[in-house]
Amino acid sequence: MFTDNYELTMLQAALHSGTAHRRGVFEAFARRLPDGRRYGVVGGTGRILEGLENFRFGTDELDFLANNKVVNDETLAWLANFKFSGDIYGYAEGELYFPNSPILTIESTFAEACILETYVLSVLNHDSAIASAASRMIGAAGSRPCIEMGSRRTHEESAVAASRAAVIAGFHSTSNLACGLRYGVLTQGTAAHSFTLLHDTEEDAFRAQLASLGTGTTLLVDTYDVETAVRLAVDLAGPALGGVRLDSGDLVAQAHEVRSLLDSLGNTSTRITVTSDLDEFAIAALAAAPVDSYGVGTSLVTGSGAPTASMVYKLVSREDDHGEFVSVAKAAKNKASVGGKKYALRRLNERGTATSEVVGIGSMPANDGNDRPLIQQFIADGVLTPGWTGAEGVRRAAARHTASMAEMPGAARRLQRGDPVIPTEYEQLATAT
Repeated sequence: MFTDNYELTMLQAALHSGTAHRRGVFEAFARRLPDGRRYGVVGGTGRILEGLENFRFGTDELDFLANNKVVNDETLAWLANFKFSGDIYGYAEGELYFPNSPILTIESTFAEACILETYVLSVLNHDSAIASAASRMIGAAGSRPCIEMGSRRTHEESAVAASRAAVIAGFHSTSNLACGLRYGVLTQGTAAHSFTLLHDTEEDAFRAQLASLGTGTTLLVDTYDVETAVRLAVDLAGPALGGVRLDSGDLVAQAHEVRSLLDSLGNTSTRITVTSDLDEFAIAALAAAPVDSYGVGTSLVTGSGAPTASMVYKLVSREDDHGEFVSVAKAAKNKASVGGKKYALRRLNERGTATSEVVGIGSMPANDGNDRPLIQQFIADGVLTPGWTGAEGVRRAAARHTASMAEMPGAARRLQRGDPVIPTEYEQLATAT
């Protein structure tokens, strides 16, 4: 039921016209990147594949549709037996994408592909937006690890999805335990200000945390006075103190002051973590500060100003009355699409650096020898290809993202507004199918 009402009314009308069982090709793509962004990151593919395993219409769903007269009895009977039986192709999760990249292709009957539209777009648009923002933050952070900690700033299920997407794009860990349970990612976190305020003194709070979690823990030192708290933390834990966290104020100045203080007290190995509404620009501003890691929340889980990837889902090819595939496309002003099934590769130069995204219509673009094909098959005849879901899927997607970023020109890491770092080019059109 993660779908829109009109998907099912379209299905009913297509069943009535006899066209519901025509095979077709639907594609998910973005006509443009968020304003000024240089690339996007594919996120959510694994979640879509996981969801399809349970995309069914049971008794409760069918009763709701019947009682509310959403669709007729013929459509209800079709839905009762639904199980996706087609093929799904696309870019590997973690891959970079650009305007008009054929990110996900669903080839099946119109009926099957139609009712997946809303689900596919809701997952891709959310997760790709988060992964794209996370990738920019990782670029700004350099070698310093980032911790995802935005669960309290979004819906409980989108929090899990955001954590997963962030890890795919390079985040070291997450505070979200559900993400850790489902996808095997590292979870981290120690204490909030309320823990300090619970105790009669800051010393009592620090003693309790150190006794319970060990001296390797990270103490939050800005509940009252930072310098006093740092001195207290060192006095209680000694040089074995794992870290301190700063969550307010002028983080650049405070990081320098705390680093100097820790070093003067002999705690040269105690790490400094900074939090407090960080985004990629704030992280970049902290590059020269003696910071060891970043905790990122609100900006990450809201896409850092681009909460959706603005992807669309369009029918680009279908069978005609004779069983032959024909290209179809929307021609509306400002929302035109390109018909025909797409294939894509990443064109690389002799140094292995990407120079363009090449999209072929009806056939794979010509490979000049070292170019990298981008399209993978995820589902064949309704059967999931192993390796794309669960914890393995997350690890695989994270590795793909790292490798894809390594192919990009250096301009990909710039935070300044600009055009996509490589252009999307259509190869000479073949006979589109």
